Amino acid sequence: MKAAVYHGTGDIRVEDVPDPGDPGPGLVLLRNRLCGICGTDLHEFRHGPNLPTVEPHVLTGAAMPQILGHEFSAEVIAVGEGVSTVRAGDRVAIMPLFYCGACGPCRSGRPQVCTRLGAVGYNWPWGGFGERALVAEHQVAVLPDSLSDVQGALVEPAAVAIHAVTTAGVRPGDVVLVTGGGPIGQLVALAALAAGAAEVAVAEVSKLRRGRLDGIGVSFVIDPATTDTAAAVRERYPEGVDVAIECAGVEATLTACIDAVRRAGTVVQTALHARPATIDPRKLTLGDIRLVGCHCFPVTSWPRVIRLIASGRLPVERIVTGRVRLDTIVDDGFRPLIAPEGGHVKILVEAS
Repeated sequence: MKAAVYHGTGDIRVEDVPDPGDPGPGLVLLRNRLCGICGTDLHEFRHGPNLPTVEPHVLTGAAMPQILGHEFSAEVIAVGEGVSTVRAGDRVAIMPLFYCGACGPCRSGRPQVCTRLGAVGYNWPWGGFGERALVAEHQVAVLPDSLSDVQGALVEPAAVAIHAVTTAGVRPGDVVLVTGGGPIGQLVALAALAAGAAEVAVAEVSKLRRGRLDGIGVSFVIDPATTDTAAAVRERYPEGVDVAIECAGVEATLTACIDAVRRAGTVVQTALHARPATIDPRKLTLGDIRLVGCHCFPVTSWPRVIRLIASGRLPVERIVTGRVRLDTIVDDGFRPLIAPEGGHVKILVEAS
């Protein structure tokens, strides 16, 4: 079968790789449909390897070169012995994480921060950028007929956004600032509105991306390249926003979130920073501001996320700006997304 295989910085090759074969006990064989190119994939392409395992992963034995892709929808081809929650012909969305189940975080109900955490597309023999894949039963959730394959491929990033909004404690009537108008930032804005936020402001440097924000219901858009984000927020909301969610992974935007949030407000750090950031902790103390990290999502959240998308209150499909074939994933997918003036938000890859 064909797959997009990651060999290192700037090196993704569409290659012929062995077919996964029949599913063993507890496994599900998939025909992959659509898979999103994630910001983390872009970081790996430009600066990796970071998450992909160079040495064999302790839980799976998987190591580079690695088939990428972790945001995907698929159709079940066959199931292995003991699998009871899905059957051949079901359309599914993939929850990519796997975990040990024995460490402290796993035992306390937070396997998304397992000490041996891994993910399909990074530390697993298969990934969403291949025609087929094998995954574990706990990693698949059936899509209702009302959800498209496009929406199914967006369940994973939507789960990240919902976890950020839930962690922030967004309440009906809140004013929310989102820094970064990329895929996660736009999904966070949509999730905040679904949670009842009265207004959502987004700071984004890309003119083309800013131009798309009106279409998702954002009430206030800031260009941080020409405007001081915190000052612009304070001019419109003198007491500050109730919640600020950092989705850009830049020191300046984290500082802007801290400066823009009201006293006793909440700042949630969602984006992965490429390098350490310096902040002024006095602002947290004197403002009684809560700064909290937020990683991935609860691994059991797929049914909840799917229900919310199906309700129409979380129109995730609005962030999609392109679809490309697997054969052209680098030139038509990765390169447009990393272009300095690129306006794409989310590009989906047609895996089969």
